[in-house]
Amino acid sequence: MNIKKGDLLEFEIEKYAFEGKGIAKVSRDIFFPGQENDEEKKYVVFVEGSYPGDKVKAKLLKIKKTFAESKAVEIISPSPERVNAECNYFGTCGGCKQQDLKYSSQTKYKQQQVEEIFPRMGGLKDFEIEPILPSDIIFHYRNKMEYSFSDKRWLTIDEIKSGEVVDRNFALGLHIPGMFDKVLDIKKCYLQSPVSSKILNLTRDFFKTRGVSIYSTKTHDGYLRNLVIKCSHNADDLMVNLVTSSEDDELMKEYSSYLLKDVPEIKTIVNNINIKKAAVAVGDYEKVFYGSGFIYDYIGNYKFRISANSFFQTNTFQAEHLYDTALKYAELTGEEIVYDLYSGAGTISIYISGKAKKVFAFETVESAIADAHENALLNNAGNVEFITADLYKSFLPIVNENSIPLPDVVIIDPPRSGMHKNTLSDVVKLQPKKIVYVSCNPTTQVRDIKMFTESGYRLVKIKPVDMFPHTYHIENVALLVRDK
Repeated sequence: MNIKKGDLLEFEIEKYAFEGKGIAKVSRDIFFPGQENDEEKKYVVFVEGSYPGDKVKAKLLKIKKTFAESKAVEIISPSPERVNAECNYFGTCGGCKQQDLKYSSQTKYKQQQVEEIFPRMGGLKDFEIEPILPSDIIFHYRNKMEYSFSDKRWLTIDEIKSGEVVDRNFALGLHIPGMFDKVLDIKKCYLQSPVSSKILNLTRDFFKTRGVSIYSTKTHDGYLRNLVIKCSHNADDLMVNLVTSSEDDELMKEYSSYLLKDVPEIKTIVNNINIKKAAVAVGDYEKVFYGSGFIYDYIGNYKFRISANSFFQTNTFQAEHLYDTALKYAELTGEEIVYDLYSGAGTISIYISGKAKKVFAFETVESAIADAHENALLNNAGNVEFITADLYKSFLPIVNENSIPLPDVVIIDPPRSGMHKNTLSDVVKLQPKKIVYVSCNPTTQVRDIKMFTESGYRLVKIKPVDMFPHTYHIENVALLVRDK
């Protein structure tokens, strides 16, 4: 009998794979009868929703020559590392992927992932791997949550079984993984502070009882698009940003009064108007209906202004530890010229400014640079200069045209996709003594670091930092030095 897609098989999970999948290893002839079976090279099956030590029944999704992909549909016997998830939506919502795994095991497997990726993908060796820095706070750690409105509500299995009549035409919550138009209606989220759940429910009640329309990605009609809640962890500031497809000042005034009556700690309420068809929670312009339109937070001793659309590290508590690691690796004495690439709102630039002679911060997004200028003024960081540069082309012409001094240290914190090859080539040409590479995606980080090592640099050490408990995402800091 040939095994085919859709079949249910039992597997014992032996290892943990990148992106939170379990690995089972079985005899190849189970999938390919009659083919030569090598016990040393068993057939690999990736099982989503499983952990080492589990025995599961899984549904086959893909069958390839060298591996298969599947999804656990039943836990026959659980791993001792499993725990009960706190959230009722776990398993349906895509916000937390590993809430049912002990936190100590989460960090253990993240450490293993980093240890395996660098030698296996990059062929890198003879460098130090420091222990992962776990998060002291594993719930309510996010300072920003972005919820979506939808006229297509996803029903949970419990709701379907209950037989109760549920309004399927109004949802405010998080998208179901892989489904851009289906939203899970959420009453409580463990990722952000409890007050954000209160704002979430008040917002739903306000607009639903008034029959306000929801923007449709099919017809491109409707008013409500997103609710974005930002809270500062070290200043007790709170921002509500409602993203809509058009203006309605009277409705926004009524909504603002409704929220402030029950949540007076809100510092500002903003309406971002997004007239584009793209499903993004960023407006073409914004109107402020209460407060200044900004909130403030601290990373260490440094104060930062946060606007509705500005980027700020999502886990404020861990951001300080992440930046401390980068600063420690840079070993600044106060005499160095530092380049900060992909500098965003200037958080790293300003954080290290007290230890550097001069920091030149390069960023592509002009609105982020505007925020960075404000943040530099807030912190009297007069030795930081912010420069608009396209980091997908070459920023060397800007360095040359403006006679910017060459760097001793370059700090890099790129997006998940990693560095553009042109930017990487620019850094090599500048020949800094040290490169500190901060990454939210170790796989693209390895790719880039391998290119640096082929261009005269040596990887000295790396340190993972867990910024996102209950997810498989890994932040990693690496130090490279130029070989003489």
